[in-house]
Amino acid sequence: QVQLVESGGGLVQPGGSLRLSCAASGIIFSAYQMGWYRQAPGKQRELVAAITIGGSSNYTDSVKGRFTVSRDNAKNTVYLQMNSLKPEDTAVYYCNARWPWGSLEHWGQGTQVTVSS
Repeated sequence: QVQLVESGGGLVQPGGSLRLSCAASGIIFSAYQMGWYRQAPGKQRELVAAITIGGSSNYTDSVKGRFTVSRDNAKNTVYLQMNSLKPEDTAVYYCNARWPWGSLEHWGQGTQVTVSS
């Protein structure tokens, strides 16, 4: 059974930091591109950050310079370090694993991030 489990979400004040983790099982982790998506109330789901099997990363413009995605293949885990958080970062954050040579992908159930004073 494929399983992606996000953790690390919660309530944080503006300007604060949070680190999300996504632990994967049931896949050959090192063969998958990993990504973080988010969906805020009333908005479409958007890609936040992704990291390839080769370790290169990309980010949506709104988080560049504030968020960092990384992966630890030995632990089958991908991380999203979020700094200088803003209220507009409030969303449910989802972990995604994608087979890079096709459309096969898997999703976690999400973790809530709330940025509020």
